[in-house]
Amino acid sequence: MNGPDRLENLAVRPDAARAATVRLTLDDGTQVQGFGFGATRPVRGEVVFNTAMAGYVEALTDPSYCGQILVLTYPLVGNYGVPEPRRPGSLDGPYESGRIQVQGLVVQNYVEAYSHHAARRSLHEWLSAEGIPALTGVDTRLLTRRLREHGTMQGWLVPSSMSEDDARKHASEVDMREEVFRTVAPREPVRYGDGKHTVLVVDAGAKDNIVRSLLARGVSVVRAPWHANLAQLAEEADGILIGNGPGDPKDLAPLIGQVRSLLDSYRKPIFGVCLGNQILALAAGADTYKLPYAHRGVNQPVQDLLTRRCYITSQNHGYAVSDQSLPKDWEAWFVNINDGTNEGIRSRHRPYFSIQFHPEAHPGPQDTEFLFDDFLRLVEAMAQG
Repeated sequence: MNGPDRLENLAVRPDAARAATVRLTLDDGTQVQGFGFGATRPVRGEVVFNTAMAGYVEALTDPSYCGQILVLTYPLVGNYGVPEPRRPGSLDGPYESGRIQVQGLVVQNYVEAYSHHAARRSLHEWLSAEGIPALTGVDTRLLTRRLREHGTMQGWLVPSSMSEDDARKHASEVDMREEVFRTVAPREPVRYGDGKHTVLVVDAGAKDNIVRSLLARGVSVVRAPWHANLAQLAEEADGILIGNGPGDPKDLAPLIGQVRSLLDSYRKPIFGVCLGNQILALAAGADTYKLPYAHRGVNQPVQDLLTRRCYITSQNHGYAVSDQSLPKDWEAWFVNINDGTNEGIRSRHRPYFSIQFHPEAHPGPQDTEFLFDDFLRLVEAMAQG
């Protein structure tokens, strides 16, 4: 990558009415300039990339992206528009939460003239309505190479007319140590469904499709914020699922403490997904670390170390569990075939297990949806016992 000039030369004006130039400045001094769409305001956040070919509606509403500036590597974005807004308080898809979670969006070629039978508005209209700025007309794959070479970096997405000093002074950002977890969690427990068995979903930014996947399998779900009294809620639950979320898992010390207590007292199944894998590991006494190259996309290959079967998975995480730190009564369950990092753990003696990837992926491969079935079969068996 030869710096910002090469990227700027690729800029294509998306619309004469929205011709204002916008720039992205990275921590290492790299500047990328193109044209703006969506809202017009300065923002700051960790710059991350996703390699999926589709699914921008799901990605933008995924709470795991809260506080981040998202770069999409697929060169065509916006062509199928955005569905109608979902009903307040509902779990309607394809949205993964009730609002856009990212700080900003960077794409190569934004398409205003969308075409899809379910589309009701353009991506620009949706972003504008929710106050999210976006940048188009840059080579996002070249930008991704820079991010891979130097690791994930902080960035500022601002109108080009704004000075660097003003950008750093006025850019909106999310505190990624405390505020982010309060932002993405519900204020109080919410119950869904009327199934025979109840699953407690611990929410520190869980995707709605986790809840939808459980409801589709006939159970009731109590969705509780991570800071709720989990021990009390667990008394009425036949199983616990610790969901995904943003940020560094070590910043969730209160949740780790609560899960550690549950490991000592709760004898029914506990299943962790993504951030839940890291929280379960930390509660068990293991360690986590930040990946030099995060896993964000829908084509991550993993292997089950018990059956040796391989699966293609959807992932969105920047931290991983250290296999070497696992206590003797825990073992690695899945491994990432690309880089050898941990993709799941399980207790050797109790019904506690977790995975780093998303079995509820939409869009994305559904190869590992069976893990929900395995979890609920165990819930059923232990409830009858």
